[in-house]
Amino acid sequence: MHGARDYNTSQRAAILTRNRSRGDLSKVATFNQEPPVAPEPAPTAPAAVGAPAGRYSSNLAGLVAAGILLSRIAGLIRESIFAHYLGNSAAADAFKAGFRIPNILQNLFGEGVLSASFIPVYSRLLGEGDEESADLLAWAVGAMLALAISIFVILGVFAAPYLINVIAPGFHGDKRDLTIRLVQILFPGAGLLVMSAWCLGVLNSHHRFFASYTAPVAWNLVMIGALIWYGPRNGQDRLAIDLAFASVAGAALQIVVQLPQTLPLLGHMRLHFDRVRGALSTVFRNLLPVIVGRGVGQVSGYVDNLLASLLPTGAVAAINYAQILYFLPVSLFGLSVAAAELPSMSRATVVTNAGVFEALRLRLNAGLRQIAFLVVPSSAAFVFIGDAIVTLLFQSGAFTHRDAIYVWATVAGVSVGMLAGTTARLYISAFYALSDPRTPFRFALVRVTLTLALGYLCAIPLPHAIGIDRRWGVVGLTASAGVAAWVEFIMLRLSLNRRLGWTGIERGYLMRLWAMALVASAVGVTVKFSLSHWGARLASLTVIVAYCAAYVGLAYLIKEPELRRFVDYASRRLRRRG
Repeated sequence: MHGARDYNTSQRAAILTRNRSRGDLSKVATFNQEPPVAPEPAPTAPAAVGAPAGRYSSNLAGLVAAGILLSRIAGLIRESIFAHYLGNSAAADAFKAGFRIPNILQNLFGEGVLSASFIPVYSRLLGEGDEESADLLAWAVGAMLALAISIFVILGVFAAPYLINVIAPGFHGDKRDLTIRLVQILFPGAGLLVMSAWCLGVLNSHHRFFASYTAPVAWNLVMIGALIWYGPRNGQDRLAIDLAFASVAGAALQIVVQLPQTLPLLGHMRLHFDRVRGALSTVFRNLLPVIVGRGVGQVSGYVDNLLASLLPTGAVAAINYAQILYFLPVSLFGLSVAAAELPSMSRATVVTNAGVFEALRLRLNAGLRQIAFLVVPSSAAFVFIGDAIVTLLFQSGAFTHRDAIYVWATVAGVSVGMLAGTTARLYISAFYALSDPRTPFRFALVRVTLTLALGYLCAIPLPHAIGIDRRWGVVGLTASAGVAAWVEFIMLRLSLNRRLGWTGIERGYLMRLWAMALVASAVGVTVKFSLSHWGARLASLTVIVAYCAAYVGLAYLIKEPELRRFVDYASRRLRRRG
């Protein structure tokens, strides 16, 4: 294995040197494939990158989606068991808030930051055939990241009481003490998850998407095991602490399952910072604005938790249940496309600039269509049959039907900005591929400012002004975040359109998708009322199946191209396995 790799590396380096000496840079972008036996005509930029709706791009997005689907299913099972034992209790509030605080590390230094700063530079080195420098860069980034994370973990453990004052000022007494204890346990686990994201960055750059996105399954399985084992034996406060320790163990396991694929791609560990000084400087030049941008972006989520902590007990847990449902389609349909496209977009910039913008524009538009085909029905489902979804996943034990209705209203508010938040991820990936992390950062600042202002107004004074229970302020909180997401999306799109030309989703296509989703919603609501005498979970499952069948059936009848692409992809995968 290593001998073949060394031979390919030296062979590619020799061909790259020869082409550079001839002034022939047309083949540089093709070194992620085997070198051609005979000279070939120089490809245009779009051809070098690959057709945006072609099989290669669809396959990569499909692998990411498959990995995310498995990890999200495991996450939903975890949350369903969590809801059974902890419901919307004070312990559930404490765990959700406590889990959010150390996640600052993961959000600031994890997958999103590495995707914006490390993956583009690393992918370009691979695209140029310079695998030795790529290996050195990966090890250097990994070492520096490990050192920085260790320092932040130590600081976070000692600063936990002060962080609680900022993130959850509405917590007092035993609830506050429990949250502090949970934060101190969870911080090391968040550091491990950041290092897991380093593995993901290496694997994604080599187009090994499935392993990197299924790794969180290991983390979820450890937590599921802890819930099943300790849930019947311990009280809610003690169970929250046991679950926190399980989260740390699961984070370590998440790294372990990725190492067998990550290490062979890098060869022997070597640290030569001077030899990759230029690449490192590029990574860290992009790192600061991305960290600040991610930090600003994550403030939106922390603002939601901060304001929810000022509402009656259950609001923090409800908003976290709603976010789990929201991030399922966002990750599955948005992140899968964005993650698959980022390395290809980054390698595309190795080609001469003549066709790069056109290639990126075509990729972006094709990805937006894919995302919209699946996110539009998801958003409609959360509004019209969200009670069935919440009931099926969470209603059990300590999580009552009253809780299900509360979370349904919360997730309906979240759905306001679902399409904007999902498609914005692809636009942000395009900016990262163009080595421009600063523009998304500026727009994220606007979104967070709006989230804070609108969220406070809709969550705190508004319920009092219109004379409703304060607990329903959580709905205004999530809906206002959706409005802010639309503002950010519009700014991202307008800015990128000035550079690439027109990008977006055709109005007629969107209207067609919404029409199909509304018809499917009518079918789902009809089934829901006709089965009111059935058991809650069985009726909910039937409603969801009827909704999905109606949407897919309509797409089949009108011969929707995105459905045909999905079916073609699935059939190719099945034939390959057969």
